[in-house]
Amino acid sequence: MSEQIIIAATAFAGLGLIALTALRGWQGWLALKEHELERVTADLGGSFNEIERGPGIGMARIEIADLKERIRKLEAIANGVDL
Repeated sequence: MSEQIIIAATAFAGLGLIALTALRGWQGWLALKEHELERVTADLGGSFNEIERGPGIGMARIEIADLKERIRKLEAIANGVDL
């Protein structure tokens, strides 16, 4: 009986140690993300965050290219050219 109690107590202590280690890692990850957000906010002058900025430069280029393609197709249709 006492052998089972020792095994259970050891397993419980090990589980607690793993849980504390995971919690410490989670808190470290959250601190890292908070630091990244502060850095992005500081880079933008402190008034905007990454979400409020909207799409980035790459996304804008894709949208412009898409609009140019649509215009080209509409002009071809207007000129009677079959695509």
